[in-house]
Amino acid sequence: MRFTHTNRKGFWLGFIDFFTAGLFFLYYIPFGGLQDELEDVLGHKLQPYWLAYLLGIPTFFVYTLVWMSRIAEELKARAIALGIEGPHTSWRHLFWWNMLGCFTFGAMIATERFFDTLNKIEIKLNEESEGRG
Repeated sequence: MRFTHTNRKGFWLGFIDFFTAGLFFLYYIPFGGLQDELEDVLGHKLQPYWLAYLLGIPTFFVYTLVWMSRIAEELKARAIALGIEGPHTSWRHLFWWNMLGCFTFGAMIATERFFDTLNKIEIKLNEESEGRG
């Protein structure tokens, strides 16, 4: 098995990150292994989250949100290419749930679907690496 962080609970990760103003993901993405996993799944290096976070400060974190939305769109494309049924995360879903739902549970809903799509991709890649896919 190649990926070991499947079945994360995205809603709760989004909940914690929302109430820490992104500081939780400053720790979780690099030290929790998420940056490496995303790079493995997507097949290329990503800008470090800490840099996206710093660049987001003067833009009220819109830059950081666009950074994450771009990754969501790449995950959607990867899921479709692997034949995984939706619903998938996407640029629009992540961005607008965070922007329009910023005073409700929008961030949690968007993060849940982001991690749901990532988990499905990792499960499919694990199955393929074990010869079951």
